Amino acid sequence: MRTGTTSHRSKRHVRAWAVGLAATLAGVLGLTLIPQAMAARTPTAPSGPAAAAAPAAFTHPGVLVSRPQLDFVRGRVQANAEPWSSANAQMMASSYASLSRTPKPRANVECGSYSNPNNGCTDEREDAIAAYTDALAWYITRDDRYAQKSIALMDAWSAVIKEHTNSNAPLQTGWAGSVWPRAAEIIKYTYDSWPNSGRFATMLRTVYLPEVINGSHSNGNWELSMTEAAIGISVFLEDHTSYDKAVATFRGRVPAYIYLSSDGALPKVAPGSGLSGRDAIVSYWQGQSTFMTGLTQETCRDLTHTGYGISAIAHIAETSRIQGQDLYPEIQERLRQALGFQAKYMMGAAVPSNLCGGSLKDSLGPVTEVGYNALHNRLGIAMTQTQALTEKQRPAGTNNLFVAWETLTHGDNPA
Repeated sequence: MRTGTTSHRSKRHVRAWAVGLAATLAGVLGLTLIPQAMAARTPTAPSGPAAAAAPAAFTHPGVLVSRPQLDFVRGRVQANAEPWSSANAQMMASSYASLSRTPKPRANVECGSYSNPNNGCTDEREDAIAAYTDALAWYITRDDRYAQKSIALMDAWSAVIKEHTNSNAPLQTGWAGSVWPRAAEIIKYTYDSWPNSGRFATMLRTVYLPEVINGSHSNGNWELSMTEAAIGISVFLEDHTSYDKAVATFRGRVPAYIYLSSDGALPKVAPGSGLSGRDAIVSYWQGQSTFMTGLTQETCRDLTHTGYGISAIAHIAETSRIQGQDLYPEIQERLRQALGFQAKYMMGAAVPSNLCGGSLKDSLGPVTEVGYNALHNRLGIAMTQTQALTEKQRPAGTNNLFVAWETLTHGDNPA
């Protein structure tokens, strides 16, 4: 299993979002960052007190998927409509939905680079995905057995785990910590009883949040996945301070992960990264010295890690939208361009010689549904290449890390 390496939202926005959503519904029904660099962002990210992003009251369930989204999915599955019916069948046939699954918690999850050693790393990630899968299955079927299985998995881990260790600990915590709150939000706010939900909250607060809340200056997918975990955990814990801190990290990292020509000759750098000078930036961008709109900091590493970063960006923006503090307007152009740029080559376009030496490795994985649905279906933005790739990959399954069943949950979902 490949992991990271150890080198480490004016009224205009509201109106745009509302118009896009209305159109979608109608369709369904018929480097040290200097102040000047900060100011160059388009649109400008808020700063100071105005940067507060946490809602006065959190929406539940509200991590990646909302109740209206879940209701839409349930209705489409019950109507045997596509692509949701096939996506649901895919999920229910997976090992993650097995009611005989036995959780494998441990006190210390030790994960080295590329999960070597792998002492509980795969077990933790897959048990988290299983808990989320069972929570989705519960909501769609209303079969108590799935809710109880989700609870059993979460309870098993909250009773045992104490820490993550070794070099991949921050990334491992980010991946598992991104998925646990999705499951927990659905169960806590749609199922009748979860006696140990408080213990689970304590686990998130003491084992996961401290490991991810301060971000990372490793490759961008690390900090983005860790920030996704921090955002989701903050929603479940109703922790306004941590939510705001994670959003601030997100606002600094996204412009440093996806390049736009408007950034200038060189990509932006994440606050506090210490990166300075062309040579250091080129090295951090995997040796790529020609910068083009839509390129990501990890495109020339491989498309798989690029997919991790793009996916986490979309997940965070989606959760923020559910929480009523929509981050999509701030990052929509970067997300659109990144999706389209990578999708073009995934769909077979020739790679030019000035891009990663003329070849790209691996594939994005099942990571386009959330961003595509938000930007194209809700906001009405044309995304030809991303649409083609998204439809080609349906139903999108799981990457067995932190992405799971997004054709089911977000495919053409107007809610």
